Amino acid sequence: MPNTKSAIRRVRRVKKQTQINRIRKSKYKKAIKSMDTFIQSKEKDKAKKYFPKFQSILMQVAKSGVINKKTAARKISKISKKVQS
Repeated sequence: MPNTKSAIRRVRRVKKQTQINRIRKSKYKKAIKSMDTFIQSKEKDKAKKYFPKFQSILMQVAKSGVINKKTAARKISKISKKVQS
């Protein structure tokens, strides 16, 4: 258990931040899964329509630090190649 006042406040802050990070991570995973389903089901027009939103979600999550920026860029690049072809 935290002993000092600052440590107590820090525990509260970490708890809130953990919840926010969980929400962001689930949003990220949901975006990837939905994009994969569009590509797997051969719905290229839906995938192309969803791609800007997908890219935005990944960059927001990367910007907040939940995932690495290079990881987001790599995933966007891979999906972009699949959508283009």
